[in-house]
Amino acid sequence: MGKNEPDADGHRGCIINTASVAAFDGQVGQAAYSASKGGIVGMTLPIARDLAPMGIRVVTIAPGLFSTPLLASLPEKVRSFLARQVPFPSRLGDPAEFAHLVTSLAENPMINGEVIRLDGAIRMQP
Repeated sequence: MGKNEPDADGHRGCIINTASVAAFDGQVGQAAYSASKGGIVGMTLPIARDLAPMGIRVVTIAPGLFSTPLLASLPEKVRSFLARQVPFPSRLGDPAEFAHLVTSLAENPMINGEVIRLDGAIRMQP
């Protein structure tokens, strides 16, 4: 990416990482998972600063509960319960919404070194 031809503003690319709301709202029994996602969150700003001279941006998305193959494998009763935990909209996130945010981040050159929660305002219970 550092070898890309820069655009008129000097941009060469954008790295978009995925963490999880677990980085902020770790649950009982999920210390290792939470720590791994916290590591992604914690490296976002320093790496953005390291790569800034090369014209490369770094951002992270921390999604909440999304309709993924893993969640789809759960019983409907469990999926409905999880969806009701999301304040608004009170449902699981759609992968297209995640993709939309990725597109927005890639297109907006001023967003750099930031972690964005994509979670419908959920805060996971312990």
